[in-house]
Amino acid sequence: MHSNQNGRGAPAGPGRWWPLVAITLGNFLLLVDVTIVNSALPRIADGLGASFTALQWVMDVYALALAALLMVAGSAADLFGRRRLYVAGLALFALASLACGLAPDAGVLVAARAVQGAGAAAMFATNTPLLMAAYQGRDRGVAFGVWGGTSGAAAAIGPVLGGLLTEYVDWRAIFLVNLPLTAVAVWITLRRVPESYGDLPHARTNSVGGSPLSRIDWPGAAAFTVCAGALTYGLMRGGERGWTEAGTLAALGGAVLALLVFVVVERRVRRPLLDLGLLRRPSFAALMAAALLLQAAAFPYLTFVGLWVQNVLGLSPVQGGLAVTPMALTSLLVGALGGRKLQQLAPQLPIGVGLLLVGVGALLPFALLGEGSGWATLVPGLTVSGLGIGTAMPVLVSASLGAAPPQRAGMASGAVNTFRQLGYALGIAVLGTVFADALHGTPSAASRRAVGAAYVSGLTDIMLISGLVALAAGVLVLAVVRRGTTGPGAGSAPAPTRSGAPAGV
Repeated sequence: MHSNQNGRGAPAGPGRWWPLVAITLGNFLLLVDVTIVNSALPRIADGLGASFTALQWVMDVYALALAALLMVAGSAADLFGRRRLYVAGLALFALASLACGLAPDAGVLVAARAVQGAGAAAMFATNTPLLMAAYQGRDRGVAFGVWGGTSGAAAAIGPVLGGLLTEYVDWRAIFLVNLPLTAVAVWITLRRVPESYGDLPHARTNSVGGSPLSRIDWPGAAAFTVCAGALTYGLMRGGERGWTEAGTLAALGGAVLALLVFVVVERRVRRPLLDLGLLRRPSFAALMAAALLLQAAAFPYLTFVGLWVQNVLGLSPVQGGLAVTPMALTSLLVGALGGRKLQQLAPQLPIGVGLLLVGVGALLPFALLGEGSGWATLVPGLTVSGLGIGTAMPVLVSASLGAAPPQRAGMASGAVNTFRQLGYALGIAVLGTVFADALHGTPSAASRRAVGAAYVSGLTDIMLISGLVALAAGVLVLAVVRRGTTGPGAGSAPAPTRSGAPAGV
C-alpha cells in the first residue's frame, strides 16, 4: 500500500538514517513555527506598528492554513508522490519564510504566514508516510521514536528559540533561520528519501475522468477552507467592531453557508475528504470534539501570557520564552516516560483525565493571578496542564483510529489532526477577542499599574474560559467514548495515514 518507487526502503548501514534526518528536520521546522512567534510578538508590534488584531492573525493564519489544507494535501500526496509533495512543501515554506523575514508591514507578514502554513500542510501530510516507506521492522520503531521525540521537543524549544533570536539578532531572524535548514532538508530528501505513493500509484494520467486531479475532493476542500477562514475572521471582527456589524454578520453567515455546502458535497462525492458517517459514531464524534477543544483550551492562551510577561512584567524575549516552558517540558516527560502504558488503558481514561487536568491547570492561574503577581504564579498551572497534555495527546490519534473502520483509518487520522489545528486557530480568535475587550477599556495614557490590571483581567478571563472548556471536554469524553475503543498496535510504530498524522504521537 505504501511501497516506494523501487520497492525498497532506505539502504543498509549508517546511511539508512538520512531519510529520518530529512523528514524529522522538516517536521521540527513546521512545528517550531507554531510557537516560535510567541516570544517575538511585542517586537513585531513595535517594528511594524502592528495592531493587536494583526498580531492575532500572525499567530492564527498559519494554523488556519495548516488545518484547512491538511486533508487535501494528504490526498494529493498519495496520488502525485509523497516525496514530491514534501519537497514542494519545503520550498513553499522556505519562500514564505523569506517573505515573512522581509515583510515591510503587518499585512504582508500575515499573507506570508498563510502561505507558510500551506507549505507546512504539505510537509505534515507527507512526513509519516515517507518514514513508513523508508523503514521496516526495528528501524521503523527507532525512526518513529526519534520523530515523535523531536515533535515534542519542538513545542518546548519554540518559545525559547524565538526569544534568543529576537533578543540577540532581530525578530525577523525567527523566519530567516528557516532558509538554510529547509535547503538542507530538500537536498537530503532529493538524494536519500525514496518516493512513495498511496493506493493508486499508477493513476497519473491527464485523460478526462482519469486525471488524478479528479480523485481529489476539491469542492469539499474549498468549502472547508472558506468555512474555517470566514468563521475565524468573523470571530475576530466581531470582537473588534461588534457582533451586529455588517461585516461580522456577513463573515459568520458565510461560514454557516460554507459549512452547509461542505456537508452536501461530502455526501455526494465518491472520495470525500471526510466521510460524514464517521460522525454518527458517538465515540468518533466525541474524540473529534476532544481534539478541537483540547487544542483550543491548552495552548492559545500562552500567546497572551507572552504579551503580559514582556509588556507588563518587563521580561526579555528569552525570559518570556522560558516562562512558559514548564507546560511543554512536563508534557514531553509524561509522554516519553508513560506513553506506552497510557496506550494500554481504555482511551477515555487518559484522554478524559488529561482534559480534566488541562482544565485544572488553566483554572489555577485564574485563581492565583493578581495585579502584583510575577511569572512564577503561572508555574503550577502550566505544570498541571502539561501533565494533562502529556496524558491525553499520545492516545488521542490512536483512539480516533480505533473508533473508525479500518478502511477509514487514514481519513480518521487526518480528521483528528485537522480538528486539532482548527481548535488552535479558533482558540486564538475567541480568546483574543476576550483579551482585547479587557485591554480596550484602558485609556492610551493610562498608568503602568492600570495597564497591568487590564492585562491581568484579560488573562484571568481567558484562563477561566479555557479551564471550563477543557473540563467540559473531559466530561464529554468520559461519558461518551466507549471503553472498547482502542488504537491499532498500541506501543508499535504509528500506522501510515494519508494525512501524515502519527498515530499516538
